[in-house]
Amino acid sequence: MRDTVEIVGINIDKVTFEEAEDRLLDFLRQDETKMIFTPNSEFLVDAVKDRDFSEILNDGDLVIPDGIGLVIASKFYGMPLKEKVAGCELMTKLIEIAYSEKKSIYFLGGKEGVAEEASQRLNDRYPGIKIAGFHNGYFDEEEEKNIIDDIIQKRPDIIFVALGAPKQEKWIYNNRHRLGAKIAMGVGGSLDILAGRSKRAPEFYQKTGLEWLYRLLKEPKRFFRMLKLPKFIALAFYDAKTR
Repeated sequence: MRDTVEIVGINIDKVTFEEAEDRLLDFLRQDETKMIFTPNSEFLVDAVKDRDFSEILNDGDLVIPDGIGLVIASKFYGMPLKEKVAGCELMTKLIEIAYSEKKSIYFLGGKEGVAEEASQRLNDRYPGIKIAGFHNGYFDEEEEKNIIDDIIQKRPDIIFVALGAPKQEKWIYNNRHRLGAKIAMGVGGSLDILAGRSKRAPEFYQKTGLEWLYRLLKEPKRFFRMLKLPKFIALAFYDAKTR
């Protein structure tokens, strides 16, 4: 049975990084598509206002706490999360597993050329890695049908979807029974990092839970998005105290 904590209505798995890795291995042995979601504080603020999004997150097979805000908020409920589990790091681990287990990968999302660049960099790092295919994140309804047909034909074991939240989670949920993959994971901006177009925060910021501050310093235009962090903390505190 899964051990979770409900934060503002969303069930978050209480797992360490190593426990999440074990789940990935288990998912790859099964025959149905497992959905991995990586919510942070911004996700949950949006999910409070979007019932479809919140229900989809709660249907995830592994929902990791990808942000220090969730770890802080879990303490309000008296059920603290074990640790932050960064989606970018879990994606990297899943790629390593795919390489060692000879599983195939499909990338969907990002700007033109990003998924291709990510694939090329992986081929350089992991010679012989199985990249089943890739497509950028800009497509209309007709192109989407072709993408899904391509995925069905190529039968990847793992699909990384980088369309931004909540679009990527809704896309995974709506197509999960058609994809035929073992794992579909929403990865957002992690694809840009994999492609080398952006960088993660230095280790100091990661360890101190200040990645948000690093991103703000690098991109001041994110200021208004960052306001969701204190809003989330307030929402979670109120929710926990009124239960």
